Amino acid sequence: MVLHPKSKARVAGQEVTFCCKASGTPVPKKYYWYHNGTMLERKVHRYGHRLTLRGLAPEQAGTYHCKASTEAGAIKSAPAQLTVLAQGQQNCKPEPEPSLVELPSECPQDATGSRYYNVGRCPPAPCAGGPDGQSGCGAEAGRCCGVRRMEMREIPCAGSLLPIKVVAECGCGPCAQPRILVQGRVTAADTGEPLRFGQIFLGGRKVGFTGYKGSFTIEVPPDTQRLVARFVDRQQRFVDAVKVLPFNRRGGAVYQEVKMLRKKEPVDLDGNQSNAIPLGEASGREPIGELVLPAGAFLRPSGEVFKGMVKASVTFLDPRDMATAGAASSDLSFTDAEGEIVPLRTYGMFTVDFREGESGAALQTGPVEVRMDAGQVWMPEHLQKMKLWSLNPETGLWEEEGVLRPAGGNRGKREERTFLVGNLEIRERRLFNLDVPEDRRCFVKVRAYSNEKFNPYEQLEGVVISLINLEPQPGYPSNPRAWGRFDSVVTGPNGACLPAFCDGQRPDAYSAYVTATMGGEELEAVASSPKLNPNAIGVSQPYLGKLGYRRLDHDDPNLKKTAFQINVAKPDPNNVDETNGPIYPYRSLEECEEAPVSANHLRFYRVEVDKYEYNVVPFKESDLTSWTGDYLSWWPNPQEFRACFIKVRIEGPQEYMVRSRNVGGSHPRTQGQLYGLRDTRSVRDMLLENTSGACVEFKCSGMLFDQSLVDRTLVSIIPQGSCQRTAINSLLREYLTRHPPVAENNHTAAFTMLAPVDPLGGHRHGRHLHLPGAAGGEGELLPAPADGPGRGAG
Repeated sequence: MVLHPKSKARVAGQEVTFCCKASGTPVPKKYYWYHNGTMLERKVHRYGHRLTLRGLAPEQAGTYHCKASTEAGAIKSAPAQLTVLAQGQQNCKPEPEPSLVELPSECPQDATGSRYYNVGRCPPAPCAGGPDGQSGCGAEAGRCCGVRRMEMREIPCAGSLLPIKVVAECGCGPCAQPRILVQGRVTAADTGEPLRFGQIFLGGRKVGFTGYKGSFTIEVPPDTQRLVARFVDRQQRFVDAVKVLPFNRRGGAVYQEVKMLRKKEPVDLDGNQSNAIPLGEASGREPIGELVLPAGAFLRPSGEVFKGMVKASVTFLDPRDMATAGAASSDLSFTDAEGEIVPLRTYGMFTVDFREGESGAALQTGPVEVRMDAGQVWMPEHLQKMKLWSLNPETGLWEEEGVLRPAGGNRGKREERTFLVGNLEIRERRLFNLDVPEDRRCFVKVRAYSNEKFNPYEQLEGVVISLINLEPQPGYPSNPRAWGRFDSVVTGPNGACLPAFCDGQRPDAYSAYVTATMGGEELEAVASSPKLNPNAIGVSQPYLGKLGYRRLDHDDPNLKKTAFQINVAKPDPNNVDETNGPIYPYRSLEECEEAPVSANHLRFYRVEVDKYEYNVVPFKESDLTSWTGDYLSWWPNPQEFRACFIKVRIEGPQEYMVRSRNVGGSHPRTQGQLYGLRDTRSVRDMLLENTSGACVEFKCSGMLFDQSLVDRTLVSIIPQGSCQRTAINSLLREYLTRHPPVAENNHTAAFTMLAPVDPLGGHRHGRHLHLPGAAGGEGELLPAPADGPGRGAG
């Protein structure tokens, strides 16, 4: 599906047009349109790939999707939402919804003991658009609910007034067009070495290279529903990695670690003889199967039989090895006869590379045999459904190559075994899979929070939640026999719903291993020992007991706290305790996505006791619709987060909170006005006694939102307690002297500067500007992670 219908809002009586388009061989010409899952009559609506509805009535609101089909198969589009407003109805109410921000610790609490202040927000609701253009298939910017007016207020705090801007009125305006990025790093699954200058393809199109440290940034093309990227090692040491990368449709950057599988060393085969290559014989296990190549199987691309020596590399990814899950290609999905993208459960995937011994030219094969040991399939129902699949590198979907059928063993000492045998020919495609379609499916509801208080209004968006399906050893839930598939979903304003295999008869037939990362930083799961606390975990008893929730460090306190494991027990519809999440039946995706925060869900949180942020113009980084074009906005452009840090070294017996106070320095519209505060706790130096250091964020100097004039931010660095400034790094001092005006620095307990516009002393990469240090001893620059997106450098 290359064009998906877009969500729209109209007033009753208007008309609307939805469009979709599919590509394929043969070219799809038949299209079907559905409203809330029911097919619309073609004769009544006279549609093809375009559907036009005239004289809209309220009952025509809902979801619309199309399906394209040929004799080769079918594909469904993503659904589009149609909102039909009554005449005079306002979808965007002028009164803002409540939205709370935390005030600095020195501000007094209100009567209820809270330090939270309501700054208001406008809901991201669509506003009614005008009539569609000529075809109705062009780009429609659309109109959205947003901030129309803000008011400045002042809050008494520690003897002074803290300014804060609140939303006073909402209204309709053009929708912000988000810039959506996926950033990350590509490394070897075994050694962690980076993929340097590897090629990146989207579909069949080359879009760039990885950097020296394996880093990459992909700008997600508009209208993308499924981002399929292929990473290619030009030196051919690694198997091509085809990844379906999650992204945040609301804009901003999501960070992904991509692992590449090292190619197996080639073996020499005689093309005139029959050869068998084991699949999955590593680490002392019985092979899962073997690839049998009869004599004369190797072919040149012209079809001519190749009879010489062949260099054959067959790399097998073994799901019995837990560490391989991250290196697997694609997201293990295929398209069924109805055009739905549905999941597979893998028993192993292998990639082949056959080359002529002397010239190194690539070879193909005629019919070859794949034999799979039936004894390695532990779920008996899977024996009847096992198939051979090959990966389409452009769509990231697996396509059926053939069925594996039972056959007696006749290979020497293995005669007592039963094999599943299938045939395939190896042409352009090089990556194959032994899989079964698994229809025991559920969704798992997960939310991420900014801290351990789990306040509903402090949820994090843009967090990548990953779930690996495991098949446990019977009776040993924490000791899995193999992994079966994996999925990653990005949290939105209401959390994330992750697909997972589940079982209604045996709660522990499948378990799930779940992690959460934000900008490469791992979030923490809720503890499961010394005893389960249902209120903290977010799931009530007795269902929690059935799920068997365990954090990774449950038995060993030395293990990480960043993952949990559960039995994916399919909810019993007749048991009221199991109808409120966190596991939902596969047909209840909408119920999962729209579940209130009070419903059962599983949780991660950011360990941020040592950081605090305050913006005069409130803004949630994970929700670009909350950004307002204001001279006092911390981020002048919500599409580009540039974070700047200064290094502060402190000599003293403990760790200290260090604050940066950021005020307009040179711009006439903001001079002397506060932009915001940042607090960071210093970290103890392991080698130097009585020494700690902090990388403190400050507001970068540069253009403000109207992009007309630079402001050099006036930054004050203020450590808590009674500190005395002893030195300023010479690089920083020289720069500030050469770039007047120099801020007055007559307060010995702080350091003040008009922040440099350029990077200085440190190294600049991506969105970080590092300055050498100030305060407490000679400032030093420590190396920081080079490729993390957003902020989070340390």
